[in-house]
Amino acid sequence: QPIHNSINTPSCKMCNLNTNLFSGQHRNVQPFSDEDASIETMSHCSGYSDPSSFAEDGPEVLDEEGTQEDLEYKLKGLIDLTLDKSAKTRQAALEGIKNALASRMLYEFILERRMTLTDSIERCLKKGKSDEQRAAAALASVLCIQLGPGIESEEVLKTLGPVLKKIICDGTASIQARQTCATCFGVCCFIATDDITELYSTLQCLENIFTKSYLKEKDSNVICSTPNTALHISSLLAWTLLLTICPLSEVKKKLEMHVHKLPSLLSSDDVNMRIAAGESLALLFELARGMESDFFYEDMESLTQMLRALATDGNKHRAKVDKRKQRSVFRDILRAVEERDFPTETVKFGPERMYIDCWVKKRTYDTFKEILGSGMQYHLQSNEFLRNVFELGPPVMLDAATLKTMKISRFERHLYNSAAFKARTKARSKCRDKRADVGEFF
Repeated sequence: QPIHNSINTPSCKMCNLNTNLFSGQHRNVQPFSDEDASIETMSHCSGYSDPSSFAEDGPEVLDEEGTQEDLEYKLKGLIDLTLDKSAKTRQAALEGIKNALASRMLYEFILERRMTLTDSIERCLKKGKSDEQRAAAALASVLCIQLGPGIESEEVLKTLGPVLKKIICDGTASIQARQTCATCFGVCCFIATDDITELYSTLQCLENIFTKSYLKEKDSNVICSTPNTALHISSLLAWTLLLTICPLSEVKKKLEMHVHKLPSLLSSDDVNMRIAAGESLALLFELARGMESDFFYEDMESLTQMLRALATDGNKHRAKVDKRKQRSVFRDILRAVEERDFPTETVKFGPERMYIDCWVKKRTYDTFKEILGSGMQYHLQSNEFLRNVFELGPPVMLDAATLKTMKISRFERHLYNSAAFKARTKARSKCRDKRADVGEFF
């Protein structure tokens, strides 16, 4: 029982290879070595290795232009290509599988191939370079989301956990790869771990990363961003996610350690770090008040002053987009800290609605939205694990006729968008152009 209830690869130069693949003739797949093969080897890509179609079109195209059997056939080919000699081909295969799993529920299919997929991900994490490691870690996250809590995802985490941890702590690995691995490690642990000591170990690993930003507080009033800042942000957000499923005793311990240090990150010159720190503080205050309704924070006046300054920030040296984004978020954070209030958000998917009414739910939703992208709505409708996390109940079963009436064709969507664009342009033109009313005297 768990704790919480396009690279588009180069077009194929070997036309006969594509013909052989899709006519049922199989080529020998050679395990890759540390050295990538030449351009000639890169041309060993088949029709399987174009994953972009999964991301661009999603399940809609699969319903219209293909069948479940076609999809599974292509996925089998992509799984084979994760062993290819070419890094480009392996990366494309990993991304293709990830995009397919993000847009469709394929539980039975991947359950049969779970060990093969896990081995491929492990191999790519160990032997691959930055982009390939990122693709492998992203696939690992979606794989656990598909499998949900249980023995299967526990085994995936048991195999990949040590590799992910090694990359996260490896100062010589690329920041982008470490960043994706930190998110993956947190998500997989959130889903799969059934061992409290393993949960605490993951928390400690992530904590060791983002707390390095605390050390710069002594040097100046402003924490300067470094190449590692993105990694610290991902580690902080993954740590915060895991804190939401910890026992109250551990939450209390972490609060005492970090609630007085996190405000220092609000002085970072990186807007994303400021926002991540602010949202983490709001969540910590929410957890603390959930345990003790009369929770008292000693430096409340100083903290609210900092939050109010960020919510009304007008510094000219900051980009307008960053200021607008920051002010919007920190207005909500200030309300949460001062008034214990949260502005409820509504998420619509199919015929259903979900209300995000607390920081814990917002952190959880944002994490899975980042991983699944446009497939989030589909998974909220169909994925029993996610529906359980957000307390949505069993999936709503709709017959084909009802689904068809709810579905808007691409042409209709295009017409609607065109009409809305014209109306918006016309309305704005009336507001902007006042010259007709100026200087007309009779």
